[in-house]
Amino acid sequence: MPSLSLRINLDPGGRIGPGKVELLEQIAARGSIAAAGRSMGMSYRRAWELVEELNGVFGKAVVARQTGGRHGGGATLTPLGLALVARFRAVERAAAQAAEMHLEALQSEVDLPAECQG
Repeated sequence: MPSLSLRINLDPGGRIGPGKVELLEQIAARGSIAAAGRSMGMSYRRAWELVEELNGVFGKAVVARQTGGRHGGGATLTPLGLALVARFRAVERAAAQAAEMHLEALQSEVDLPAECQG
């Protein structure tokens, strides 16, 4: 079955896609930017760069960091971060539903290799 991948281009030049949204979801689930990055196979530095990019696009924090200490640091999504994830996933679901018939029609036009044709 074909699938749809969504990337949203925001003015003036910001972009949100499935990778950044997944990073936010992993931060929410794991409570740590480093752990979220590791779960996605990226360095802490790269994960932090992506968070900072989102902060810049929206002009405010999408992730709240707690500095380390006796019990260690951590990170949580801000209300904006939570809203960003929810809105992206809602747009993604709506787009997939709207495109379903067209994707199926496109897939039916794909020539399958002989070994895949029963």
